Amino acid sequence: MLTDQQGNPLTGATTEAAALFDQAVTAFNLYRGDPIELLDRAMAAAPGFAMAPIMKAWLFAVATEPQATLYARDLLDHIKTLRLGERESSLLAALELLLAGNWTAAALALDRHCMRLPRDLVALQCGHLLDFYRANARELRDRIARALPHWSPETPGYSILLGMYAFGLEENGDYARAEAAGRQAVAMQPLDCWAHHAVTHVMEMQGRAEDGIGWMMTREPYWSGDDNFFKVHNWWHRALYHLDLDQQDQALALYDGPIRAGHSTMALDMVDATALLWRLQLAGVELGERWQELSEAWDRHADGRLYPFNDWHAAMACLGAGREPELERILQACRAAGRETGEVAAWTRETGLPLIEGFVAFWRGDYPLAAEKLHGARHIANRFGGSHAQRDIIDWTLTEAAVRGGLNDLAQALAHERLALKPHSAVNRRFLSSIITNE
Repeated sequence: MLTDQQGNPLTGATTEAAALFDQAVTAFNLYRGDPIELLDRAMAAAPGFAMAPIMKAWLFAVATEPQATLYARDLLDHIKTLRLGERESSLLAALELLLAGNWTAAALALDRHCMRLPRDLVALQCGHLLDFYRANARELRDRIARALPHWSPETPGYSILLGMYAFGLEENGDYARAEAAGRQAVAMQPLDCWAHHAVTHVMEMQGRAEDGIGWMMTREPYWSGDDNFFKVHNWWHRALYHLDLDQQDQALALYDGPIRAGHSTMALDMVDATALLWRLQLAGVELGERWQELSEAWDRHADGRLYPFNDWHAAMACLGAGREPELERILQACRAAGRETGEVAAWTRETGLPLIEGFVAFWRGDYPLAAEKLHGARHIANRFGGSHAQRDIIDWTLTEAAVRGGLNDLAQALAHERLALKPHSAVNRRFLSSIITNE
């Protein structure tokens, strides 16, 4: 039987289809090019090749977008008509769990899969993304740590695994090892924007804004190409550095340029754009009609049922644009979903809705209520939603609510908490000076 570059079986593949599949995996690894087009070509070359539609369905499933999820479900019927080996059957079972909304069960199924097939790079990367979406820091690190002993530096894709490990180390606060692993990964594969982003996270969390801007500028040709699906997120990270240096004009220019000029309708890109606009709004920057365009772009994505992290960001954009009917639609959808059973319903009920309600209270000037809601919802590290850097918007807004609401004890405590982590941040220093001014 033919195998992929890492030695995993490819049931039903031909030599041509296997080569196309390997190219698609590499495109997925690097977030560059079009893996879907390559998988379609592989399916055409070998109609009985199961891994091509399985990987395609996984790519749509991890997009966190309603239409993409529906397309992934549509592929299931076709996949079940094909001859499946152990690898394919295992990945299909995990995929069905995910598409049913059972994110943790799917992630655990991929755990077991990768214990049997530790060099299955598709499964490892999809599992890593599920860990990211669930904000499961331990699994971001340990899923990769369990697999690494089965790889060698000569195994194709080893640098990709190392880049994922770097991000897992960073999310667990192991910054020195994370930076070393990330730098090693990009030295081996300069186009690995995930590894680049892991080092970027280290510098963000350590408050090394100048270092971070330098790191991004010197490596910009590798991560900012037109065919790079991760470029907006990396531009967002650079904007965060500028905000920490009190350079709002530069951050806004990045929003108007590479972050939003293309009006991307990818949910991941819109999350970054929303989070940056909200931070700029908190900093007192005049934003004009930017909220309106972004809010309208969210309309097809915020359904209150798939991924509440996205719904929360869509609600932020509605607040900025003053689109009260659309905001109410999102709130009602989330409230209805929260009354259901299942993992996504629990996320929505326990964290998503309190976050949305807290941000609504903040926007409407009810700072004590905003502080109450956000203080209770801030500890979501093992529930859902991206990275520590992304979730910092909760603490930033909470601290701003405490300052504006005259809740000086809370404001001072939060300001000192933030300064302990990033003492040179202009944002954090301004919080403390504002409290002193209020007093």
